[in-house]
Amino acid sequence: MNHINIDNIKRVILEQKEEIEEIFKNERIISREAAGERLLKYLRKPNILAILGTRRSGKTLLSILLFKKKKYGYVNFDDERIAGIEKSNLNKILESLYSLEGEDLEYIIFDEIQNVPGWELFASRLRRTKKVIITGSNAKLLSGELATHLTGRYISLELFPFSFKEVLIFKGRELKREYMTKEIAGIRNELEEYIKIGGFPEVYKIGRRMIRNIFDDIISRDIFMRHEVKYKSTFRDIAKYLLSNFGCEMTFTKLKNTFSIKDVHTIRDYVSYLEESYLIFILEKFSYKLKKQMIAPKKVYSIDTGVINSIAFQPTENKGRLYENIVMIELQRRASYNESFEVYYWRDERHHEVDFVIKKGPEVRQLIQVCYDLSSEKTIEREVTNLINASKKLKCKNLLIITGDYEGQEEFSWFGTERMITFIPLWKWLLT
Repeated sequence: MNHINIDNIKRVILEQKEEIEEIFKNERIISREAAGERLLKYLRKPNILAILGTRRSGKTLLSILLFKKKKYGYVNFDDERIAGIEKSNLNKILESLYSLEGEDLEYIIFDEIQNVPGWELFASRLRRTKKVIITGSNAKLLSGELATHLTGRYISLELFPFSFKEVLIFKGRELKREYMTKEIAGIRNELEEYIKIGGFPEVYKIGRRMIRNIFDDIISRDIFMRHEVKYKSTFRDIAKYLLSNFGCEMTFTKLKNTFSIKDVHTIRDYVSYLEESYLIFILEKFSYKLKKQMIAPKKVYSIDTGVINSIAFQPTENKGRLYENIVMIELQRRASYNESFEVYYWRDERHHEVDFVIKKGPEVRQLIQVCYDLSSEKTIEREVTNLINASKKLKCKNLLIITGDYEGQEEFSWFGTERMITFIPLWKWLLT
């Protein structure tokens, strides 16, 4: 697209903005947990705010919620009508925005601008005089030239599909500190549906069929269009295999052998593409020794339990594993609000395992087990033993077990070590 017609560009921009305004007019839009003054304050200085996350998680609407009381310009580069635009024509985009919104335009949103090769210098120059939000569905959006040119003059935020709290708000439920028994029963039912269909906003507007569309768009548009994937059919099978084995350990060598791929580097690349697109998360094993951490098996989790139930080879009926995936995503969401917050799993040489290790700075702050069913004494003994064992080795006394319904605090003794353990139902933990 060497020659650009400004009138055509203006028409596209107008239609894009009209479409957004229609959504705000006709659909229920809720404020996201990630929104607020803390994001706007980052734009008071010459910064760029980068909102990153999986496709269809609501990045565009969050951007507009931040600027809705301002006069703003909006361009979505993930539009086939301006596909192929070159960096030399980005000034024509800016000219079109000035023509439509006025020369005093100060607030600008660029959706998926990474589709334009070499966009970084343009964005870096623009943020000196404008308040700029960029969105992207690739985790490595800021790891290249933009980071070099901005040298710290940007703030990034990862946006996830709806949290359970956001789903309740979207459905019009009032959030309280305490709930009546009847209300708790209703919230439990909402949690069961949330586990089943996940948190992608469009699923609550259109239905579960949107999940497969979202999955296909991520694979084709966020991965195949950006990377040279030689074995496309095998790649899809690997994605479904990882989604089917969520919460399980994996190694690149095992994946290589399972799918008869010659080079382990190809497998590493494929997994990284899935991770960059936010379809999966890789959880590292905790170790104070970096080398041990790097070579240890990793665990894989899905961005959304609705994706698991719709895409995996054999959707699981194992509530415990689905609970674990829900907790993992909520921990990643909370980590995205706090740079020093890190999440790992832990296992020692005797196979005592803890689902999640929460680290802040140099310290382990919390150990979390997820156990849906605590009706068996053997299960309780296993979970408690693993927690206390990890508590001794990692020097952490903040111990939590997230359950299906049990709540309370109990003191346990293990080989002369006494620890207080908190039990909390998943629904309540998600709402705290």
